[in-house]
Amino acid sequence: MSFEHKIRVYYEDTDAGGIVYYANYLKFMERARTEWLREMGTEQDILLEHSVGFVVKRVEMDNHKPARFNELLSIQTEIVELKRASLVFKQVIISKTNEVLVSALIRVACVNLLNMKPQAIPAKILGEFTRVI
Repeated sequence: MSFEHKIRVYYEDTDAGGIVYYANYLKFMERARTEWLREMGTEQDILLEHSVGFVVKRVEMDNHKPARFNELLSIQTEIVELKRASLVFKQVIISKTNEVLVSALIRVACVNLLNMKPQAIPAKILGEFTRVI
């Protein structure tokens, strides 16, 4: 199951040529993952109170075409691998004309923020993840 989040490109997201600076695509994808968690009923500030965090371990990103100032983009997110303490997201950024602009595989690990060591994904979240794959 895929989650869709829309993001408007603001002037601050672009470089001198008016196209999205490549690192900002990672920010867009992070926001989409956060909104997906929120939609599933999990707020990251509550996780932080329990010293639970999700950290990006690996990113494989391909930039196919540029996005430009003021475009409305769709970020599609799905889980392609789920383990006890990590998962891999496939994320695709699509233009309003359905062109794939960016595609990425992002490995995220669940960690205990007190010692920065891997820990099992909390049962409630793991259950939600399992339900959507």
